[in-house]
Amino acid sequence: MAGKPKLHYFNARGRMEPIRWLLAAAGVEFEEQFLERPEDLEKLRNDGSLMFQQVPMVEIDGMKLAQTRAILNYIAAKYNLYGKDIKERALIDMYSEGIADLNEMTMRFPLCQPDQKDAKMTQIRERTMNRYFPAFEKVLKSHGQHYLVGNRLSKADIHLVELIYQVEEIDPSLLTNFPLLKALKTRISNLPPVKKFLQPGSQRKPPTDPKVSKATREIFKV
Repeated sequence: MAGKPKLHYFNARGRMEPIRWLLAAAGVEFEEQFLERPEDLEKLRNDGSLMFQQVPMVEIDGMKLAQTRAILNYIAAKYNLYGKDIKERALIDMYSEGIADLNEMTMRFPLCQPDQKDAKMTQIRERTMNRYFPAFEKVLKSHGQHYLVGNRLSKADIHLVELIYQVEEIDPSLLTNFPLLKALKTRISNLPPVKKFLQPGSQRKPPTDPKVSKATREIFKV
């Protein structure tokens, strides 16, 4: 019997957080091996565990998978969160890529310099209100179903709800004018494995703070 997936990353959100969300939503227990010192990263590099010399890396089903999207796609396919056919997968990928674009902005926001924060926040608000949230609200309205694709849960729904939580941490008012996204957030959040993941003490990581940012830079020597 295969062991639990093992996630190699630092003890923060970063590019591993969507992977944590997806595993949790699939009801999969996982272990985490945190990088706490530069030597931890060097060890993984030196023993050949990191194909491209970088994390995240996930040990699963006898593989050491690198590259966030490859990891997410494998998990989604393994746990039936990737649509029923090639057309549904194309839609799921398209939506997931759009989500990833905005997620990149929200992920980097806590790391930006103090004199850049106002401009970055304005940009996130503008993109959220005028580009990304209207697009996903329109998708849900167009077919009147509970989920983005095929009226069944997919990785796109999970990634979107994770993003909604992150955006609300920056500005809680941004979801106000999107009732279908609100309903999707509630629906996904009440799924038993997701509800458990959202509880205090779970493997979900808190927002990145300056202390975590400093520790991460030291590990990566940047």
